[in-house]
Amino acid sequence: MTTPPPPLSRSALFALSQTDAADPLPPSSLLAALSHPPFVSLPGSFNTRDLGLVPGSRLKPNLFFRSGSLAGLTDEGKRVLRDELGVRTVYDLRSVAEHTAQPDPEVDGVQVCWETPGEGEATVELGKFVEGEGEEGYEWMYLGVLGMYEGAGRDRTGVASALLLALAGTDAEAVELDFMLSRIGTEPAREQLLAFALRGSGAAGVDAPGFRNMCNLRVSSWRRFVQGLEREYGGWEGYVTGALGFSDDELKVIKRNLRRED
Repeated sequence: MTTPPPPLSRSALFALSQTDAADPLPPSSLLAALSHPPFVSLPGSFNTRDLGLVPGSRLKPNLFFRSGSLAGLTDEGKRVLRDELGVRTVYDLRSVAEHTAQPDPEVDGVQVCWETPGEGEATVELGKFVEGEGEEGYEWMYLGVLGMYEGAGRDRTGVASALLLALAGTDAEAVELDFMLSRIGTEPAREQLLAFALRGSGAAGVDAPGFRNMCNLRVSSWRRFVQGLEREYGGWEGYVTGALGFSDDELKVIKRNLRRED
């Protein structure tokens, strides 16, 4: 058995995550990142990681895993999901079209929860991503996620993950790191995702105005979204009590159940 390379430091992970989406990651660095927590090997999927093991996370480990689509899970992937990760419930945050085109796999002992989004299919306005590093576009896009998925949540999973991390008491820098780690976790599917983004945005190529900003993950864009979240909802807790309708007492229970004790 080949010994995996040593894990990358938090700063090295962050630096790697800033690689332009149109450029491949160095294979040695990618292997070093994906071979260690928070990343998890789940055959047939990608970008799977334990939110409780993100550096700086205050969320309990082995409680919430985030991942790309599970539609392509292999038999081994199904076994890992159920027996090694101990997953019992999968929350599918995909749109109607995505859910219909690639149904969730059936895994014995694992329940799938999927709820129709509150509005129509998500759209992309590439012009909103042209200025700066695309901050306006990310604020618009992610606030749209919060509105569309009040009934249910690369974008929907990221917002839901940040919500869980923040409610557990994770500091802003660690939440930002989890957001950025998706640049590394999606590398195995990078070319397919770029092609999907080109079709969805109508961009003529990767150098079309705004396209790289839309595809690249930047802390400045995430912070712009968080500013919008504060303005519109009063922050994550305001979103939970206001938009989602939980009481203050229920919020306290949620936070206590999410937070690790150490």
